[in-house]
Amino acid sequence: MQPKTNGAVSVRVDTVSGMPGWSPAVEAIDLVKKFGADVAVDGVSFVVPKGTVLGLLGPNGAGKTTTVRMMTTLTEPTSGTARVAGYDVREQPDMVRRSMGLTGQVATVDELLTGRENIRMIGGLYGIRRRELASLSDQLLEQFSIADAGDRRVKSYSGGMRRRLDLAVSLLAGPPVLFLDEPTTGLDPRSRYELWDVLGGLVADGTTLLLTTQYLEEADQFADVVHVLHHGKIIASGTPGELKSLAGGEGTSLDDAFLTLTRTAGAGTEAVA
Repeated sequence: MQPKTNGAVSVRVDTVSGMPGWSPAVEAIDLVKKFGADVAVDGVSFVVPKGTVLGLLGPNGAGKTTTVRMMTTLTEPTSGTARVAGYDVREQPDMVRRSMGLTGQVATVDELLTGRENIRMIGGLYGIRRRELASLSDQLLEQFSIADAGDRRVKSYSGGMRRRLDLAVSLLAGPPVLFLDEPTTGLDPRSRYELWDVLGGLVADGTTLLLTTQYLEEADQFADVVHVLHHGKIIASGTPGELKSLAGGEGTSLDDAFLTLTRTAGAGTEAVA
């Protein structure tokens, strides 16, 4: 899969979002989430331009999943807000949900149904007409390379096939923005690369992706901009190349940069996942 590159992208909300005629696909604005006395996300802000890929990197407990949950209306921020396709998650949650797709860490498809039945069931919940669903089911099964298994029960699918079906279902409404929370976790290398190819095609078609991942290779090859989260805060931002330069320059891998940046930020209280 070839990474999508759109040049250097500023990650400062105050400068980028203020450009005349410029409208980001996603914005996080001083997001904070507390669970009692524990601060899971602490003042996170960023913007994602349309048609680009943003990678959120961080160790377990850094606040990646909590950030995604706030941005997709699954949990309410303690303070701050976010916008998806121009809609505010606090004030317009229904419009946010209509404008985005979400694939979590575990596939949510029904294993007792076939792949085709899963697509038709979710499509029906979206209000898509039966005739349109029939052709859309064929199209998505083909697009995600599971057409041959479309009439088999999902319980017989491999992990990679389930993830591809889950992704297909999340795209039924044609959302301009897709949130992917560690989508390749638990997949074998072959299945991971197959899913990367699918995601690369979506980006080429103009879909905006926000990706959380613990696979540094995934962020290195795939993301236009990477934010490193540690203890609920963004500690570094930039293209993969810029982060490598911050951590040592030529010859430094993103793995080395990640370890250097998180160690430097190291001291602090234990974060919430």
